[in-house]
Amino acid sequence: MIKELKSRTVSVCLSPAMLPLHTLEGKIAVIIDIFRATSSICYGIHNKAEAIIPVSTIEECLSHKDEDYLLAAERDGRVVEGFDFGNSPFSYTTEKVQGKTIVLTTTNGTRSIRLSMNAKEVVLGSFLNLTALCNWLAKQSESVVLVCAGWKDNFCLEDALFAGAVVEKLQHDFEIHDDGAIASLDLYHCAKGNLNGYLKKSSHRERLKKLHIGKDVEFCLQVDLIDTIPVLRDGKLIKLNEVKSSLNGSQVDLSIDLKSKSI
Repeated sequence: MIKELKSRTVSVCLSPAMLPLHTLEGKIAVIIDIFRATSSICYGIHNKAEAIIPVSTIEECLSHKDEDYLLAAERDGRVVEGFDFGNSPFSYTTEKVQGKTIVLTTTNGTRSIRLSMNAKEVVLGSFLNLTALCNWLAKQSESVVLVCAGWKDNFCLEDALFAGAVVEKLQHDFEIHDDGAIASLDLYHCAKGNLNGYLKKSSHRERLKKLHIGKDVEFCLQVDLIDTIPVLRDGKLIKLNEVKSSLNGSQVDLSIDLKSKSI
């Protein structure tokens, strides 16, 4: 049975460096790395990747080279030499990942996943699956911590804006006492009319622009393109089962009107 709504809280960790200040035990951790790890993982799992294994280091990724896995590695926005691909969403199409297991390491996102493994449940969020994610979170009895991957432990605008979008959708069902959540919500309210334009001044977007991968940014800012939620199970990210998607065992409708749009 779901607890009283107001007994649940939603909070925002604005950087992995701040995770020691947050209690994850018994809560749901939502990992956010909009540009580009969680967006690409969500897309890959939606496109029927068997699983994605997040690892922290290039060495860990290489340790799987003798297995029948695709190896993906990104550092500073670039594909690491010798790997199958990095973390561009265009590398996670059905043609490339269907039925495959991918071992992935990225500069920020996979590290944040690993650092959050003491949570009761770890799921991934992106603008691509925003409504499906929030529909699911609203049905759970646990409190939620939104973990922004940032950039090398620094605050990232796009991650905080997505956290604010989630807080906006959950604010009537969850208590908000956390300044990180309040700030993210206020920031989102400032930007939501033209999120794409607002983010043109962000440092991470500038980094990607210099690498000539601006199309990745445009892709990652699409809203509700998919209804898939990746969940961490035994060290692997897999598709959250729609029938048994609630931690308390009840059935949850994840369906949304899949009309992609950018905001």
